[in-house]
Amino acid sequence: MPVGLLPIIYLAFISLGLPDSAIGSAWPVMSADLHAGISWVGGITMIISLGTIFSSFMSVRVVERLGTGKVTVLSVVLTAAALVGFSLAGEFWQLCVLAVPYGLGAGAVDAALNSYVAVHYESQHMNWLHCMWGVGASAGPLIMAQCLAGAGWSQGFLVLGGIQVAIAVVLTLSLPLWRDRKLPSPGTETLEHRSHKTRRELLQVEGVLPVLICFFCYCALEGTCGTWAATYFTLGRGIDAGVAAGWASLFFIGITAGRAVSGFISMKVREHNMIRLGQVLIALGLIAVMLPGQDALLMPGLVLLGVGCAPIYPSIIHATPARFGDDVALELTGMQMAFANIGSLLMSPFFGVIAQNVDVRLYPVYLGALLVVMVCSAEILNRVMRRKRLAASVR
Repeated sequence: MPVGLLPIIYLAFISLGLPDSAIGSAWPVMSADLHAGISWVGGITMIISLGTIFSSFMSVRVVERLGTGKVTVLSVVLTAAALVGFSLAGEFWQLCVLAVPYGLGAGAVDAALNSYVAVHYESQHMNWLHCMWGVGASAGPLIMAQCLAGAGWSQGFLVLGGIQVAIAVVLTLSLPLWRDRKLPSPGTETLEHRSHKTRRELLQVEGVLPVLICFFCYCALEGTCGTWAATYFTLGRGIDAGVAAGWASLFFIGITAGRAVSGFISMKVREHNMIRLGQVLIALGLIAVMLPGQDALLMPGLVLLGVGCAPIYPSIIHATPARFGDDVALELTGMQMAFANIGSLLMSPFFGVIAQNVDVRLYPVYLGALLVVMVCSAEILNRVMRRKRLAASVR
């Protein structure tokens, strides 16, 4: 592998995470300025998720045609354009239009890079890759909080868009690394020999449906947690909006720090146990956030939620080739990305409906329900894999 490639992949994931939590952090103020309902942010996230789902399903074709390097550059350019557009928006419908390129830009590169690292690098690199996503996702609300205290949310999106433009320039300059003859492009090594199973055929493979449900619930939990944390703190617990926006970054700081540490732990602990560890920590974080009248526990609880989320996503992705085979890794990773975004598409906006029409204080209860389903599907998958290993050992 070219020495400089892994840092470039890490940088691409910083850019992927940078805007993810910015809208949620700014929305309590944005909604008032745009005369939008508090639940309307769900519409924006739904459009972003639809674009991401579409591009995730199309990731195999896009990578085969353009290569991962060009797909990565195109993705960052699209998200940069969307963020600059957000900074200029004066109406809610404009945000909805700009959400389309944002979503399209995120999906294909997410699937391509995840699949590539899962096949070609060790487990610790997958954790550190998603740690870089956490770096971006942690920086987004901090930048937005600073701008909310000064020039406002428009300036926040403009700053984030400018950072994305700078990253796009660096990625463009790195394109020769992807053409290095020593580097197997994602797909050329495996796509020539893969079985080209249809999505229907993949769904019939034992264990695929539980892993997709597990991923659906995990990303629904992560997306809801990140998008609605500031709103929950502001409207449900009476925290100042500017302070709450800064606090929202603690979830992503927890993910970032957790994935940095998980990279080392994963050298000794197998993926299914990393997932179990994360689920236990999420449960503890939810208890801390849920306790009434204990505002002092909100910050550590949110950090603990992030630390618990940290190992789950990279562990599921990295285990994909070992569980189901290198030949279907890219296509199945694309399906997992799509189901992940379907989870965000449906479940985060659904909580917005609950928050507006029932009670925003149901936030930790809602997250807890998602956790229960995630744990059940993960354990079903573990039993399926255990049975397959026993059957293989008998033969």
